[in-house]
Amino acid sequence: MTEGLLTRIGRLISASANTLVDSLENAAPEMVMEEAVREIDQAITDVRAQLGKTEAARYMSTKTLNTENTRHAELQAQIEIAVKEKRDDLAEAAISRQMDIEAMIPVIEKSIADSDAEITELNSYIQALQAKKREMEESLTTFRKAAAHHSQGGDGAAAATSRDVAGDVDKATAAFNRVMNKAGAPGITHSDDGKLAELEQLARSNRIQERLARMKTEADN
Repeated sequence: MTEGLLTRIGRLISASANTLVDSLENAAPEMVMEEAVREIDQAITDVRAQLGKTEAARYMSTKTLNTENTRHAELQAQIEIAVKEKRDDLAEAAISRQMDIEAMIPVIEKSIADSDAEITELNSYIQALQAKKREMEESLTTFRKAAAHHSQGGDGAAAATSRDVAGDVDKATAAFNRVMNKAGAPGITHSDDGKLAELEQLARSNRIQERLARMKTEADN
């Protein structure tokens, strides 16, 4: 979640509809308040859209995790067969694939955990915005009743207050659209990249051989 999002939402939720009503002096305060309600509706729509994307991403991550766990178990059974048949080449290929899966699983699990946290947060935003909308609608109803008995509005701070409330809603809506948009850190290049890649491959081959040797020992016991 991006820094400042909770602060923006907090400002939106804490904006006082009663203050807006009391301070308006323009000719159409009711229209301004109705627009504020519409802005909150749009913000809720944006959050729900992001919630749908996050839930879909979580589903796909969970499906991938299950698939990879199943494949890992299948490879283990195949490795055991290859060891018994003394097919080291097949066992090494299967072990290599297992290691790839083992490297991916923690990343997938973290993705699921991050999605769960975001789903909870987005739901809380929706609930808070719905509560704010109810408050605004109640204040609008009160204003309409008062307007039936009064032909003039409040003091001269109306325009500024209207802009402040609308601005808070705009900021919150923009923040919702930025949820999950995380920039990656730029890569670092080195002149020895080729050698480092060769070293990594050598280390990987050694790990494969070590696991294969361990499985052979276990099979002989």
